[in-house]
Amino acid sequence: MDATGQADLVRRGDVSPTELVDAAIAQIEALDPKLNAVVIPTLEKARRQAADPDLADGPFRGVPFLLKDLGGQSQGDPFYGGLKFLKDAGWIEPEDSYFTAKLRAAGFCFLGRTNTPELGLMPVTEPAIFGPSRNPWNLGHSPGGSSGGSAAAVAAGIVSVAHASDGGGSIRIPASHCGLVGLKPTRGRNSFGPGAGERWAGFSAEHIVSRSVRDTAAVLDAVSGRMPGDPYAAPAPAQKFATFVRPGERRRIGLMVSGPRAMEVHPECVQAAEKAARALEAEGHTVEISYPDALDDPTAVSAYVTIVASSVAFALEAFGKKVGRAVTENDVEPLTWAMAQAAGDYSAAKYLEAVDTVHRFGRKVATWWESGFDLLLTPTSAALPPRIGELAGSREEPFAPFAKAAPYGAYTMNFNLTGQPGISIPVHWTADGLPVGAHVVAPYGREDMLIEIAAELEGLLPWADRRPPS
Repeated sequence: MDATGQADLVRRGDVSPTELVDAAIAQIEALDPKLNAVVIPTLEKARRQAADPDLADGPFRGVPFLLKDLGGQSQGDPFYGGLKFLKDAGWIEPEDSYFTAKLRAAGFCFLGRTNTPELGLMPVTEPAIFGPSRNPWNLGHSPGGSSGGSAAAVAAGIVSVAHASDGGGSIRIPASHCGLVGLKPTRGRNSFGPGAGERWAGFSAEHIVSRSVRDTAAVLDAVSGRMPGDPYAAPAPAQKFATFVRPGERRRIGLMVSGPRAMEVHPECVQAAEKAARALEAEGHTVEISYPDALDDPTAVSAYVTIVASSVAFALEAFGKKVGRAVTENDVEPLTWAMAQAAGDYSAAKYLEAVDTVHRFGRKVATWWESGFDLLLTPTSAALPPRIGELAGSREEPFAPFAKAAPYGAYTMNFNLTGQPGISIPVHWTADGLPVGAHVVAPYGREDMLIEIAAELEGLLPWADRRPPS
């Protein structure tokens, strides 16, 4: 069942929170040795939370939940961000993030934290600290990244929803690879406070991966909204997001199946987008080949790399202060260190030039929507789920994984730059059983449109009964 269905069982008294948590723990024990999704279990703490008579009486009371080990800090629990030196230091978070506090108030019970690549830098989840997470649809393939552990756990039925975050596609790519719904909200929709105002200069966003559109919408209602000190916030919706889980107005939709910046796109990825387009066109939507010209601009990618590298250097310095010593090359993976070192060569002017480039890119992209389009439909990724180890790096070639990763974020990363919401929908499976998502993007602040169109596709191309062989 999805989280909404599980919460209904608790509300009716058909099951208790403890029974739900025990069932999820049994799934972890049975399945996680194969998947390596849950790397920081807090199982006894979850049992105590479920049995507590003061468990929050929110919309998801008693529903088991997993937090990604990047963001979503939870008071009294370990937090590593994929970094071995934090694990070696035994780092424990002193407080909940606002995002986690809202999940707690909604009644979720936290079973632990899921695997993520170091600092979320890769679209695969294969950190040196914990080893690779595996895709439930084919254990030889990656579930994607950086929310790969969360996506593997939800796809396998360990939990019905799990925390995820997205700085270049890290919600949407794993959702596509694992046959899930993955919404990246609008910039500023969900708070990073009180520990941070923004991450990666506003590229990053937090939400969940799920198996149903109604869960995606209802959890967004529970966690969204401006918090004290947030540097900006997305405009509030006219009504709850959950009310939009239904077909809405007929929309004018641009379809993009060519690769941004002339990148090659796998035919199965094209097929996923075209399948969604045909289904929507048959229901009266207008679909035409069109997309923002700015998506082919390579300067935006260079600016993205400059900002991410600078953010990596800042993160390592900040985490070093937490543990009381400077981070060294031996403390992190080759890509992480290489990016931090590259940032050391940037001037403040170069960083601000990159920010200005990103803002200019956003204005150019927005003109396409202003020309009369409601939504943009693309493949979620330009490539199928990679095999485990396919994107591995080395000290000799530290940037090689980052270059090889480009096809996976080819469509998604653009809208981290603009701050627009995007959603991956599981509409297609290859002949050998790998999921492939379609990606829909809306104007800034219009998650309501995405929820409507995703709910319609959920009815037209249903995926609820599909389960991975593992």
